Amino acid sequence: MTMQIETTASAAPLDDAALAEILANPGFGNHFTDHMFRIEWTPDAGWHGARVEPYGPLSLDPAAAVLHYAQEVFEGMKAYRHADGSIWSFRPEENAARMARSSRRLALPELSVADFVEAVDALVRVDQRWVPDASESEKSLYLRPFMFASEAFLGVRPAQHVTFMVIASPAGAYFKGGVKPVSLWLTEEYTRAGRGGMGAAKTGGNYASSLIAQQEAMGQGCDQVVFLDATEGRYVEELGGMNLYFVYRDGHIVTPETGTILEGITRASIIELAGKAGHRVEERRFSIEEWKDGVASGDIAEIFACGTAAVVTPVGELKWDGGSLASPGDGSVAALLRQQLVDIQFGRAEDAFGWMHRIV
Repeated sequence: MTMQIETTASAAPLDDAALAEILANPGFGNHFTDHMFRIEWTPDAGWHGARVEPYGPLSLDPAAAVLHYAQEVFEGMKAYRHADGSIWSFRPEENAARMARSSRRLALPELSVADFVEAVDALVRVDQRWVPDASESEKSLYLRPFMFASEAFLGVRPAQHVTFMVIASPAGAYFKGGVKPVSLWLTEEYTRAGRGGMGAAKTGGNYASSLIAQQEAMGQGCDQVVFLDATEGRYVEELGGMNLYFVYRDGHIVTPETGTILEGITRASIIELAGKAGHRVEERRFSIEEWKDGVASGDIAEIFACGTAAVVTPVGELKWDGGSLASPGDGSVAALLRQQLVDIQFGRAEDAFGWMHRIV
């Protein structure tokens, strides 16, 4: 469909002085823009009622299906202000396509790629003053599209009333004072997803199930948790919120194959950038033994992780019950790929891949 979007301006937008204070130190997920986007779906009417409206609390029936059966999906993306004042998003059609895949897996209706992109664009255009200045180091406007079962019904079936929304929050640089290596805890008790499960869908249940393992990691003094496969408990899958890469001494790179892990958009972009830089990239099963043996033998020269928030970060150490392993290398491959990607996103380098989408 082609959306007709109604806009109701906020009667009490944040004043400029207060906004400037927030943008000076936004943190992550702490502050939200003046407006939000909303559209609803029913079997009879399809998607309808598209609007940008003042940001505020939702009114949900206690029987709303999402509260009982977790039928919801979401996306994470950013808007970047370039030096000329224009505002861009990064590969939004890929976020839209992934949300459609997630929606199918959760038995939710699909929003078309065009309508997803227009919904995000509409909110950013209305709240463009919330996009941080380009001169500010890696600050951006984080965008959170999400869809949930809003029908008030306790029967176990796909919801007949669904709501799709977009909210936005200014975000500071993930690493204050420069990129820092992350420490990882290998959980041997918890798994994130199994074959036929929801691992490849971006849905809250996956993150909820990871929290106890993340809590375990933090209790061990680590930043993130590493999950192994649910079948054999041998193969590296992903971190709680990032994908992994292993750089070998001969220059080729291995990253765990998808299927039970999230198909990260930053992950896919890094694969393309690495290929252009001359690295052969393999997507395949990668065992924890290969990790440990490769570091011990010197075959693995560098390890790094990537995700929307951190972009790319080197891995500093892997810890597990009874042992630990320092990561090799100086992080030079990760640093180069990170800089190339960030420069494209902020308009400081040519977008040879056609990844950037202009909003304003």
